[in-house]
Amino acid sequence: MTKSSVIKVDGLVSAYGDDVILDRISFEIREGERFVILGGSGCGKSTLLKHLIGLLRPLEGSINILGEEIGGSDEGAFQAVLRQIGVLFQGGALFGSMTLAENIALPIMEYTDFSKQYVDTLVRMKLALVNLSGYENYLPSEISGGMRKRAGLARALAMNPRILFFDEPSAGLDPITSAELDNLILHLNHTLGTTMVIVTHELDSIFAIAQRVIMLDKNVKGIIAEGDPRQLRDQSRNHYVKQFFNRQPDSVEME
Repeated sequence: MTKSSVIKVDGLVSAYGDDVILDRISFEIREGERFVILGGSGCGKSTLLKHLIGLLRPLEGSINILGEEIGGSDEGAFQAVLRQIGVLFQGGALFGSMTLAENIALPIMEYTDFSKQYVDTLVRMKLALVNLSGYENYLPSEISGGMRKRAGLARALAMNPRILFFDEPSAGLDPITSAELDNLILHLNHTLGTTMVIVTHELDSIFAIAQRVIMLDKNVKGIIAEGDPRQLRDQSRNHYVKQFFNRQPDSVEME
């Protein structure tokens, strides 16, 4: 049975001044799906993510998340949507002067009136989910880059979001740590059923975690491919799509 859509983008136009980045793109993301947004440098991946998490408003078109039109919603409805999403930014975006426990507790304390004892219990549960039990009192500077990513993920999970957004989760990680993070994303998706929306251009991660992708192109200013990444790699008739998925450089004639 086809699952319902939790995100619907219809005719989205995004621009910085007179420079159009995305021109009338439309797509849907289904509940529980692992969905990847990919493409070459400057294609608008990060811009699209900013629209999806409410940091940018569309010039034209609409973005519907969990049944709420976020571009035209009132502030109360918009905040209600934000409480149902979590975001893992590239560097983890942890507060350096706060312990991991304090970082994770921050959204819980902001949006709930739970007792400190209950918040502490939730923090330990979130850290356990990302294999960081026992690191509650560490500062971000005292742990590795991969651990900071996982701590950032624990904070993104703090409010039990229905949708998790990832901005280049493998950036700055060695191949082994990157693979471990991919496995953690898969595990969380399987156990929690959370919808995962990942922005990346890392092929190994794309093939490891993506159920469906959209590929953006900076010349088209929109989507040039959509579907299973393996099928796009093997069957796409678009030269650039095949080139991207097969990691093939442009031909260069040598003298």
